[in-house]
Amino acid sequence: MFLKSTTNVGRLEGALRWRIIGTSGARHTAMSSTKLLRFSFLCSSLPGLTFILTSSLPGQTLMEGSGPAGLVRIFNTDLAILEAQEPRKDLNCTVNQIKPQLGFDMKFHGGYEVSIPLKELAGSEDLLTTIFRVTPENAKENPTHFSQRITVPSIEPDANGNAYLQGYFDMGEGKYHVDFLIRDRTERVCSSYWDTDASLPGKEKQLALVIQPNMVAAADREPFREEPPVDRATDSQQGDVPLNVKVLVNFAPQNSRAATLQPLDMNALVAILRSIAREPRIGKFSIVAFNMQEQRVLYRQEASEQIDFPALGDALNSLKLGTVDLKRLSQKHGDTEFLTDLISQEMKDTKDRPDALIFAGPKVMLEEGVPQETLKEIGKVEYPVFYMNYNFNPQSNPWRDSIGNTVKFFRGSEFTISRPTDLWHAWTEIMSRIVKFRVGRRETGSPSQ
Repeated sequence: MFLKSTTNVGRLEGALRWRIIGTSGARHTAMSSTKLLRFSFLCSSLPGLTFILTSSLPGQTLMEGSGPAGLVRIFNTDLAILEAQEPRKDLNCTVNQIKPQLGFDMKFHGGYEVSIPLKELAGSEDLLTTIFRVTPENAKENPTHFSQRITVPSIEPDANGNAYLQGYFDMGEGKYHVDFLIRDRTERVCSSYWDTDASLPGKEKQLALVIQPNMVAAADREPFREEPPVDRATDSQQGDVPLNVKVLVNFAPQNSRAATLQPLDMNALVAILRSIAREPRIGKFSIVAFNMQEQRVLYRQEASEQIDFPALGDALNSLKLGTVDLKRLSQKHGDTEFLTDLISQEMKDTKDRPDALIFAGPKVMLEEGVPQETLKEIGKVEYPVFYMNYNFNPQSNPWRDSIGNTVKFFRGSEFTISRPTDLWHAWTEIMSRIVKFRVGRRETGSPSQ
């Protein structure tokens, strides 16, 4: 949560409670949890005051019984408002839809933004309740309902500015109708209705999305949740041994001087790992998560059957990008030495030779690159090398970085990941090349694992 204001006039502090009540319609499993965030805001007569209620809160959650064949329990008054399809503003607010966008997780994400004048919430503590339902155009008998409750602290009568709320949900391809309402304790209501469309361009229709068409789900706000088990099928062309890959991921922001790893960057890097984790032809994963700014390895996982995302998330909590290590400052080219040692160690490791080595992360622009002499000492590698370069704005930095130069030295391939479609195409091509390399090695009589 954050605050925008030009003058510090009288500070009130309180707590925002987000109540999540409901069950998943697919599994009918009870859910109940409470999120508590601390916030502060200014009350004054100055214009331009902005009070953000939900900037770091999770998305909406399914109401009890929501989903196919579910029976949602909803107040008759709320149901009547949703059915009326007539916008109301008993509670003065402005509702704008967040149009569906495809994320790196191969899901469409949509939602809403609500703006409420603080004067509307003035007085003692209040309770805001939002209810909205999303109905697929091709499955009108299966609407999905979401609910959210927000406790608002006491607000002074002369408070100026607006409170902003946001809610999100995930969906597959399709056209949907959304009915939305928000009410306070005095039953004042603001309601809105809109149609939305989640669709892929014709040339991207082949993308494999995670959510089926005309399906709606609660937004997933746990980037390091455990990945469901994958049926590891064996390709007859590969023989009986599943593939074994090693992945080196630089968990760092796009801006090397940034003090935090933004959610956009974090989610993109995790999505790259999940694409690899979901590949059924891979049977062993070795993961090395590192950070160039801190010049240290954050997490290591050796030859495992699946990637341990919760453990990786815990390890990343140790990142302290806003701090400066005096020892590192004393080393003129410490970043080059760290990257050189890391590459040399991981590529010389013959304990469990992989079928492919994959680098992933944002560009690493160093004053001095990895020395050619060190790369020559590594010698010829018996596996293909790839670089999945996450570069949100490639036009701003079109030059090859230090990792890219290393991959080029070993005749590897680099792929720029700027959009979700780039990730899908890159991984499809990488898997194709890994399989071809293994088949070719077997046909030439090279030893296999």
